[in-house]
Parts: sequence; C-alpha cells; structure tokens
Amino acid sequence: MTQQTDKLVVLVTKGIDSELSSVAFTIANGGITAGLKVSVFLTSTAIDLVRKGGHAMTHVAPLDPLAALIADFQKRGGTIWACPPCVKARGYEQADLIEGVTITGASAMHAQIKEGAATLSF
Repeated sequence: MTQQTDKLVVLVTKGIDSELSSVAFTIANGGITAGLKVSVFLTSTAIDLVRKGGHAMTHVAPLDPLAALIADFQKRGGTIWACPPCVKARGYEQADLIEGVTITGASAMHAQIKEGAATLSF
C-alpha cells in the first residue's frame, strides 16, 4: 500500500552546465501545479544555479530559461535550500545568492522526508 503525501523534495547536484538543472526545476514546478509542497535542495555544482547571475547562463530549449523556472518556482511558494559546505567551498555567502534561497543543512530535507515527502534526484 502506498502512502500519500503532499510534499516533494527535489535534490539537485547538477549546475549551469547541465540540462538536468532545467529539468529539475521544470519537474519541481510541475509538482506545485499538482498541488504538492515542493522543496529543492541544492548541492555540489547546483549551488551555482542560485548564485546571482548564474541561473541566467542556462537555457535548454524547448524548456523555459532556468532563470524563469526558478523565479516561477519561488513565486508559487517553492522553497530552495543551499548546502552550507557547498556554498562555502565556492567562496559564496548569503549575499552572493538570489533572494529567497536559504543556506541550510540536509536536516531540513531529512525532516521533510521523515514527514513522508516523495523524493527525486537530479
């Protein structure tokens, strides 16, 4: 028997050089459209997706530009978390990231999973 959930956590490890980053945010937006509460946890090179100006570097046709996907995700209530060691390893601070991104450890993601969130990884 499957457990129903209204939460989705999307783990993204791919950065601006990978089409999977656009796919991840397209699917995250689809989750919101489906009525899910969606959180995105960024690690590794995915941190660059939320570096000011970084998200403007990716556009995978026929998908919307990554900057538009992220803005839509946030406008519709999506949550974006950035891995603290991954942010630090790149020399970034909160001020280097786009507005609305929270630097927080994996415990935020784990709490959602413990509450029954479905998970996807890109």
